[in-house]
Amino acid sequence: MRLGNALLSAWTWAEIGLMSVLGFAVQVPLFLVTWPVDRRRYLPGRLFRLVGVASAKLTPFWRFRVHGPAQRPTGRTVVVSNHQSNADPFLVSHLPWEMKWLGKASLFQVPIVGWMMWLAGDIPVHRGAADSARDALEKCGRWLERGMPVMIFPEGTRSTTEEMLPFKDGAFRLAIQHQAQLLPLAVSGTRKALPKHSWRFERSNGWVTVGNPISTQGMTLEDVDTLKAQAREQIEALRGRLRALD
Repeated sequence: MRLGNALLSAWTWAEIGLMSVLGFAVQVPLFLVTWPVDRRRYLPGRLFRLVGVASAKLTPFWRFRVHGPAQRPTGRTVVVSNHQSNADPFLVSHLPWEMKWLGKASLFQVPIVGWMMWLAGDIPVHRGAADSARDALEKCGRWLERGMPVMIFPEGTRSTTEEMLPFKDGAFRLAIQHQAQLLPLAVSGTRKALPKHSWRFERSNGWVTVGNPISTQGMTLEDVDTLKAQAREQIEALRGRLRALD
């Protein structure tokens, strides 16, 4: 069984690598052609997410689905979700809209995938570096002002248990400062899909579901903790519904 898992895992990494190469070969000319008229990088970004979707569908270990309606957010929107594994971006990319992702800077240094993230307009941040965090949130704010949703995992990293980690303030400060709505998501079933500190894949039925937008109109930075609590409560409730599908 372990040998079979190792062989299938190696094949899956090769498949993801091949899809990335093919996607990058399309994304580069698409970026160059559309840049003058697509300053939101919608098409290069959407292509990148669809490469992730295609890679997930070709992976023999995973069955990823969207549960419930997934209507595109309108206006300035900060999207937040719990974080279970490295497979989460593949799952969340199944949602039928484009958004720019805040991600750790080391990912942008990965050949091809990191280049695709940059072309898509995603935002790098160095963990534990205050200056980097401020710069990244400023870039997130500029995307919001262009009407492009921003995706942030407020835990900052993957939780290794069923319990969510404490939420960091950044996403909520960003939403309040730009009077953007906050849109909670929940993911479930991905914890074993690609476990933390492991290169092996595991079988996973992953679900993502979309909650109700939370308005920040009239809120000030003194309301950050209130907004965090509202988002966390909603994500916990959404996770409960998803776990019932297993």
